[in-house]
Amino acid sequence: MAAYKRILLKLSGEALMGDDAYGINGSVLGRIVEEIGDVVRLGVEVGVVIGGGNIFRGMAGASSGMDRATADYMGMLATVMNGMAIGDAMRRAGIPARVQSALRIDQVVEPYIRGKAIRYLEEGKVVVFAAGTGNPFFTTDTAAALRGVEIGAQIMLKATKVDGIYTADPKKDPSAVRYERISFDEAITRNLAVLDATAFALCRDQRLPINVFSIFAPGALRRVVMGDDEGTLVYC
Repeated sequence: MAAYKRILLKLSGEALMGDDAYGINGSVLGRIVEEIGDVVRLGVEVGVVIGGGNIFRGMAGASSGMDRATADYMGMLATVMNGMAIGDAMRRAGIPARVQSALRIDQVVEPYIRGKAIRYLEEGKVVVFAAGTGNPFFTTDTAAALRGVEIGAQIMLKATKVDGIYTADPKKDPSAVRYERISFDEAITRNLAVLDATAFALCRDQRLPINVFSIFAPGALRRVVMGDDEGTLVYC
């Protein structure tokens, strides 16, 4: 039996690229959708927040001289494109899904409405939350924390390229050790970059645990949902 009834999965836009330089890799998208479908079939209710870094990053645009708010809105639109791709791939795989956007683009996707999102989840549909929080200056990590709290998720799962949180950068330090569990307070004391500061504070204050794991490890999402030792659990 799954350890969690309702989860919020945070996917970076870069996760959709695979080994490509940019954009959406079809085979990677299909594998991620298959992993999500696997936990849906366990009866787990799944909300997904998607980033847009594979198409456009607001911070990158701002660093090149673009107005920061404009760059962030462009990044939000990139997440809508990714959300549409995920939603379409899920429907083609026979997984009921809905895409909701924090920005109003009614001809393309429906607007984010909390009550409808919760109803969709209760009906067994995957809900993909796009356009971040709908506001500039906030990351998709913060959007994930916010949506996770709003929908009553029991845990936020942050899918990354690394299989957890380590004592040091495992690429630079071969002796680095993965934490199986770590408290929010200890993560702060050790200055571990789990999420951006705003998202981390929201999860801590609302007592929403976080599991950081690798989306590229086959079956990892299912193992996290089943409560196995996968990734790193940040607990309250």
